Amino acid sequence: MSELLERVDALQNVISKLVHRYQKLQRQNEVLITENEQLKHEQKDLKILLENWEAKYSTLKTANAMLGSNEYKRETKLKINTMMRELDACITQLAD
Repeated sequence: MSELLERVDALQNVISKLVHRYQKLQRQNEVLITENEQLKHEQKDLKILLENWEAKYSTLKTANAMLGSNEYKRETKLKINTMMRELDACITQLAD
C-alpha cells in the first residue's frame, strides 16, 4: 500500500511540475506574442518612413536634374516623357 502511495505522490509531483512548467511557458508565449505585435507595428512604421524618404529622394533627384545637374538628367527626361505620354493618353480619352 505504501508503494502505491509513493507512486501517487510521485505522479502528483510530476503533474505539479508539468502544470507549473506549462503556466511558465504560457506566460512566455504571451510576452512573445506582445513583442511580435510591437515589432510588426514598428516594421510597418519603418516601411512607411522608408517609402516617404524614397519619394523625397526621387523628388530631389528630379529637382537636381532640372537645376542643371547632369547626374540625373537622363532619368528626368525619361520621367518627363512618361508623363507626357500619360497626359496624351488622358487627352485622347477625353476627346473620344
